Amino acid sequence: MCVAIPSKIISKDGLLATVEVYGARRKVNLMLLPEEAGIGDYVLVHAGFAIQKVDVEAGRESLKLFDEVLKIMGVDSNNA
Repeated sequence: MCVAIPSKIISKDGLLATVEVYGARRKVNLMLLPEEAGIGDYVLVHAGFAIQKVDVEAGRESLKLFDEVLKIMGVDSNNA
């Protein structure tokens, strides 16, 4: 089973983007996305590829739910 955490695109250069989630940044490839994604969009990432664009509000809501789970587990999401 795989859990995908929505990651926000913070910069873009052609088909490569830098995404951020919980303060961690990484480069991902956008070539598998069926639609255009830009800075500020949220994407689901698997094996270094963005595989799906998600609605901004849905991305934020998902991150709030992850925050709640981390809080229950005793993990500070700011340091996750």
